[in-house]
Amino acid sequence: MSLLVVGSVAFDSVETPTERHENVLGGSATFFSYAASFFTPVQLVAAVGEDWPAEHTKLLTDRGIDCSGLETVKGGKTFRWSGKYLPNMNDRETLEVHLNVLGGFDPKLTEAHRRSPFLFLANGSTTTQLSVLRQMTGATLRVADTMDLWIRTQHDQVLELLKEIDGIVMNDSEAKLLCEDENLVRAGHKVLEMGPKFVVIKKGEHGVMFFSKYETYVLPAFPTPDVVDPTGAGDSFAGGMMGYLAEQGNFEPATLKKAMAYGTLVASFNVEAFSLDRMKQITRADLERRMESYQRMLSF
Repeated sequence: MSLLVVGSVAFDSVETPTERHENVLGGSATFFSYAASFFTPVQLVAAVGEDWPAEHTKLLTDRGIDCSGLETVKGGKTFRWSGKYLPNMNDRETLEVHLNVLGGFDPKLTEAHRRSPFLFLANGSTTTQLSVLRQMTGATLRVADTMDLWIRTQHDQVLELLKEIDGIVMNDSEAKLLCEDENLVRAGHKVLEMGPKFVVIKKGEHGVMFFSKYETYVLPAFPTPDVVDPTGAGDSFAGGMMGYLAEQGNFEPATLKKAMAYGTLVASFNVEAFSLDRMKQITRADLERRMESYQRMLSF
């Protein structure tokens, strides 16, 4: 089934302890849509400036991603982010953020977008996420991401969003911030009480936690030794998870658990190179082979 993602595409400048790459392709919706395209057709809605190169759009459309919702803002510049990873490759420092066209992004969905049965609101202003959500007419599964910036600056809107979506994906520090609780299990259950049917909390190299009314569980990360650039890992996880759910056409408990496993594996490939470079090298068959290894790892 078709999957709609609304979020950011960007130019990233990323510094790790060993390398620095300038103005590479990034953005939450970029990583998400590419990851999801291993499983299902994807519709992308985002805004770029006149500095956006046509080859980036071609890269996405060649994956079967519908970029008809990629708006070029006349006279505008594309969102830019610059960050530096600490030696542990988990923690990072944001050096610069230039919202540019993202600052005034007010997506107007087409009828085809509004009827998409699976919706993911990638990281972006909560006000924008709510606007998109209220334009939807056919979504049976509505999932969103968020970040500490919106929790701090748009707290009331975040609470409003949680009441209107089916699932939320966030990292551990964001869950603790939202709930003002350092215990991650308690925080997960508190977020669940705020409205969504399920909560997914990402823990970086320590895997991911799942909370619903009926079950709580943890899946470990895939143990890859080749962590080159973690940028976009969380977005790739969400793309893999939502892509598999859309492919299967349901979000039953067993499907959700397997979807989270696929998300984990897509993210494990993503961190092995900068930008989309590693994901451009793999196929669905590579994901299936890594899934076999992952299942053996979890069997005891």
